[in-house]
Amino acid sequence: MQNHTEVKCPNCGTSIDVQDILSAQLEEEIKGKYQAQLSGEQQKLSKELEALKQAKEEFAEKRKQENELFQERLDIKLKEERKALELKIKTKLTEEQAEQLAAMEKELNEKSAQVIELNKSKAEIEKLKREKLELKELAEAEAQKKLNDVLTVEKEKMRKAEEEKSELRFRELQKQLEDQKKLTEEMKRKQDQGSMQLQGEVQELAIEEWLIAQFPLDTIEEVKKGARGGDCIQIVNTYARQNCGKIYYESKRTKDFQPTWIEKFKTDMREKGADVGILVTEAMPSSLDRMGIVDGVWVCTYEEFKGLCMVVRESVIQVSGALASQENKGDKMHMLYDFLTSTAFKMQVEAIVEGFSAMKEGLEKEKRAMARIWKERDKQIEKVIANTIDMYGSIKGIAGNAVLSVKALELTDGDDDDESELFED
Repeated sequence: MQNHTEVKCPNCGTSIDVQDILSAQLEEEIKGKYQAQLSGEQQKLSKELEALKQAKEEFAEKRKQENELFQERLDIKLKEERKALELKIKTKLTEEQAEQLAAMEKELNEKSAQVIELNKSKAEIEKLKREKLELKELAEAEAQKKLNDVLTVEKEKMRKAEEEKSELRFRELQKQLEDQKKLTEEMKRKQDQGSMQLQGEVQELAIEEWLIAQFPLDTIEEVKKGARGGDCIQIVNTYARQNCGKIYYESKRTKDFQPTWIEKFKTDMREKGADVGILVTEAMPSSLDRMGIVDGVWVCTYEEFKGLCMVVRESVIQVSGALASQENKGDKMHMLYDFLTSTAFKMQVEAIVEGFSAMKEGLEKEKRAMARIWKERDKQIEKVIANTIDMYGSIKGIAGNAVLSVKALELTDGDDDDESELFED
């Protein structure tokens, strides 16, 4: 065989192995093809990542435009309802004031007629009893005193009645304003909160995007809408091994945690052949203050998920490697389940997620502090405005038109803008 693969150089007589030359050429050719194929795959992967990034930006821009459009519609509706309420209140107050002024004029005219009649009677008495001047003067003084007392009592009654009516009208107006403010706050809260379905889809997309970005070697399979099961499955891959295991994810964004989720989630895991299940939820079960295991299923918040998924993936890889070297020596599913539900594994995960929990707690403290400061300032402003209105109404009811009108506290026909400002305050 050696004689067939070697040739001698006609010039120097050196033996040359033709098989080595052909092997080297073939190796170079195969290496070139592999490099070209690897370069093509890398370019394809880069294009797919760029397309995914662009789709994400378009989704964010679309959501921003929808929020702005909803805000504009909400502002227009609130302005229309405020104008209608102001017009209704203004009309009602105007009618009540007109009726009160008419009644007061009528009563004053009657009192004036009584005074005139009394004066005529006094004149006749003075003419008939001129000689009894002292007695007449005493009678006039007594009558005048009684008249003053009567007028004082009547004026006091009228003033008190007017104050009670004004106070009731003000309380009614204040109640309407508070109802309007509560309605506005409720509409804003609903707008900020959004629909529960949209929030759930946003968290699902965020989970999938995080997994794709952090683990490019893994296969992230989305569970289609309407199909039975969770939201996505992560098939763990490494450079050395493919399909080391499956991690099953499900997203929940509701106010209350439902215990039935766990049993259903475990059923879906068995159907999909998943090794580990992670339930990402905003509302934690009553038995957990933070992430933990509930009946064999990991339960955590979205912030805790970012650290938990890394630890669970690494554990799946380690268990898969150990099982590969010890095939036919135990049940793989049983070993993986025992490891992931052990106390040691839980302590490792808690140590990794500790940073996320600390940052979240600090952020919540800042939110509560700022909300308290804003609420205190709002109450102080409302108190000052209410006291000012009460003081002005009391003085106006006693002194009447002798007190100069304050433009911001009066209802006028040609100044609807000032009324709007008062209601907004």
